[in-house]
Amino acid sequence: MPTGVARLFDAMAADYDVLEPWYEHLYAVLHRLLRAWLPPVAGAPAGRALDAGCGSGFQAALLDALGYVTHGADISAGLLAEARRRLPRAVLALASVEALPYPDAAFDVVTCCGSTLSFVAAPGRALGELGRVLRPGGRLLLECEHRWSLDLGWALLSSLGRDRLGYGVSPAAAWRALTAPPARSVVVHYPGYGRLTLFTLADLRSMLRGAGLVPRRVRGIHALTNLIPSTVLHRDRLPPALAGLFRALRALDRAVGRLPLARGLANSLVILASKPGGGR
Repeated sequence: MPTGVARLFDAMAADYDVLEPWYEHLYAVLHRLLRAWLPPVAGAPAGRALDAGCGSGFQAALLDALGYVTHGADISAGLLAEARRRLPRAVLALASVEALPYPDAAFDVVTCCGSTLSFVAAPGRALGELGRVLRPGGRLLLECEHRWSLDLGWALLSSLGRDRLGYGVSPAAAWRALTAPPARSVVVHYPGYGRLTLFTLADLRSMLRGAGLVPRRVRGIHALTNLIPSTVLHRDRLPPALAGLFRALRALDRAVGRLPLARGLANSLVILASKPGGGR
């Protein structure tokens, strides 16, 4: 993962846990899925869990609360310092998801969320590492940015109107992303974030299988809530009328996240995958 990404998240570390409305909804749904999809095996000894790209420890804290012996890895020293304050018992490492410092089959479950995969230069290699450190029968929870969302359309509309929505994407870049072959992931450059990969579900499934993992379940987040441009929701507080609309859209978004049409338009995809083998 490029050093520029580490500097970007180091700069965010102090305020990383202050969630804007967009991220409040994302993590509320994501964490509900984590608890439902990654429960420890009943009657078995405490398993080992890795939060790859752990940031300030959002997912690691949930894994710890579920009873796992929890490890975390991140490229940002600033975010790891926040995670250590949150989880003094967790074992944390400064490392890239493209080169994890763990032996093969070290973990029962792995999470990789917060769009971590969208920031790496070689996502296929990163998924290979996640598959390598997962034991046979283990489970991976992956969350990343989706190409076919309403947000890409909002970015194009904004670029044609003097960028009044603040996406910072040129018309040419937005058009290239929209018109690339439908099954192909694309790379866009957002101001303040740099290079970001928007994945297609077909590409993710292919890379997961290449990493020796089998996709099991898929959910979408921010399909209906993205009727409001994401840039409008990246603020501390919404005006009352907009806040009411967002609450209603959040409830609908939670209800339809498993439906194919909603997944097809979701800004974020959440995938549960497993590694074949194992007896549990």
